[in-house]
Amino acid sequence: MTTWAGEFQRPKVGDTPPPLLVNDSKGNPVDLAQYRGKVVIVTFWASWCGPCRKELPVLAHFQRVIGRDALEVIAINFQESKSDFNAIVRRNRGKIDLTYVFDGKGSLSDQYQVNAVPNMFIIDRQGQVAHVHVGYSESALPTIIDEIIALLPPEVQARPAGGTAGSPAG
Repeated sequence: MTTWAGEFQRPKVGDTPPPLLVNDSKGNPVDLAQYRGKVVIVTFWASWCGPCRKELPVLAHFQRVIGRDALEVIAINFQESKSDFNAIVRRNRGKIDLTYVFDGKGSLSDQYQVNAVPNMFIIDRQGQVAHVHVGYSESALPTIIDEIIALLPPEVQARPAGGTAGSPAG
């Protein structure tokens, strides 16, 4: 989102967030438009952030349980070096399966007006911001989980945990 002066504004509930338009850690293009129909979590994190290191595995588990056909988590690294980013992605490979995005220069965090991490935007199936969370607290997890579940289509809410029927989740 931009104002008439070209300054970025922090996306708020009901807004269409900036589209990202970047590549993930595997070189695949990431554009929020490609995830329409899914609930998307865009979370900003850093390796030095203790709460972020707690949040990412929880989000990965939730994505695996719901199924990537219905929930996508995009984890945007907050202004770290490429070598630090790559080390974390390598260390998490196979354990914390998310869509990782490098933002070393801070262009994405600027677009989203993120100044602290973790910082989470929950985007509904129509592509609009439904909820925003700054910080991480285990006591907030039930609320966040309820928010995400409420955004899922009824057929996803009704199916057994673990993703789509007949296919592996994540």
